[in-house]
Amino acid sequence: MAEESWHQARLIPTSGINGADEQERRATSALLAVMSSVREFGRVLTQPLGAPAGQLQTYIEVPFYLGERRLYPDGLLRARRGQKEWTALVEVKTGVNALEAEQLEAYLDIAREQGFDAVVTISNEIPAVAGLHPTKVDKRKLKRVALHHWSWSMVLAEAVLQKEHRGVADPDQAWILGELIRYLEHPRSGALQFDDMGPSWVTTREAVASGTLRPGDKCAPEVAGRFDALLRYVSLQLGRKLGDDVTPALSRKELADPEVRSQSLIQSMSTTGTLQGSINIPNAVGPMVVTADLRAGLVTCHVDIAAPRDGRATTRVNWLLRQLRHAPDSTRIEAFVMHGRGAGTAELLRAVREEPTLLIEDPKKELRSFRIALGSPLGSKRGRGRGSFIDSVEGAIDAFYGDIVQDLRTWTAAPPRLRDAPEQPDERPALTSTALSSQDGADAEETPKRPDHETEPSPTPIDSDEPPDAEHVEPKTPLLAANLPGEPEPSI
Repeated sequence: MAEESWHQARLIPTSGINGADEQERRATSALLAVMSSVREFGRVLTQPLGAPAGQLQTYIEVPFYLGERRLYPDGLLRARRGQKEWTALVEVKTGVNALEAEQLEAYLDIAREQGFDAVVTISNEIPAVAGLHPTKVDKRKLKRVALHHWSWSMVLAEAVLQKEHRGVADPDQAWILGELIRYLEHPRSGALQFDDMGPSWVTTREAVASGTLRPGDKCAPEVAGRFDALLRYVSLQLGRKLGDDVTPALSRKELADPEVRSQSLIQSMSTTGTLQGSINIPNAVGPMVVTADLRAGLVTCHVDIAAPRDGRATTRVNWLLRQLRHAPDSTRIEAFVMHGRGAGTAELLRAVREEPTLLIEDPKKELRSFRIALGSPLGSKRGRGRGSFIDSVEGAIDAFYGDIVQDLRTWTAAPPRLRDAPEQPDERPALTSTALSSQDGADAEETPKRPDHETEPSPTPIDSDEPPDAEHVEPKTPLLAANLPGEPEPSI
């Protein structure tokens, strides 16, 4: 038998998984064991939940009594540092299994009775907003115990970021974390990717296309939540590739009240037939805005960039064109002028490359900013595969970032340069000052020289032993009174 068909031994094997229970038990044990073994990975997951930076202890299927019932949470996390201790129960779901509110409320009661700090849930459900739990529970049970949620996509993304980009100090621990990544990436692990727009997708899509969707329809909120979950999933995948934290961009009001975000999406679907969201990418020129037009069957990504603050309008357009060397010809560019209202001039990149002045409507008006947009066909299918909505949105985001956004740089003004010192003429120090002043310019006028025949003779030193020349001797005898004008000459 050829060695190519042999299966390499793995620390966490995917073989022998029979049923959902075995899948959940193996996923739970593998994840919690690696969290306690690889300190950096366990810390990056538990620090946002309020756990101290101590040694993390993990357990699985710890029994507890709630009244007369005996319950077995899937796992338990405990971190100690000094006098501070943090403990959380863990509930895990894999595959398409969803979290149950009744079960979570029971674990919240156990945590309250035992004095634990939190309950952590892990499943393939991706909440629309970070920090929002996908399962609704009685809020009265959250007064003393916190409820947190990790999606398997988030866990896998954090594992890749820690191993490939942030780093693990110990090589053996890095290998262990790599084995967990291999396991979670396998389809049989139950850690699935985002692959479904929900049962209400087809009904909502058809209502939007026909213009009959109303804001009060029950199917609309589910699709709005799924779209935000898709943006969060794509952000995690893009962050894995970039090695940085990529997150959906939400306003403070939307973060404080997720219902505001949901109502905004429902309103845009019913009026314009579009779903829109933004993604924050570290050090990018601005948020990437994604617009899915369900009526036109088009997904568009765009980003805004400020124009340079100096130079002519043509110079500013050429500055942008130099950065779009990898962008496709179908890219659309819009130019906005200072203090202008409404839409600006818009042209395709292929035309602007040949004639940059197409974006300049009035050379006297100063260009303020540019908008770079790229559209592509939008799929309509509910799941994954060719012609699916999910794949078309994810592909459009990856292509737009790779071809355009990663090459864009914001304009910065050149630093001021030192002024060259002016050349000083050869002059006698007794007649002029050669000291450099801050008020002297490079083109300062030279001090005019007197002609040679007007130059005063140098005085003879008084203490000199040499007699002066006769022609230079001044008469020392005072003038006689007879020599004064108007007086007669004296007789001898």
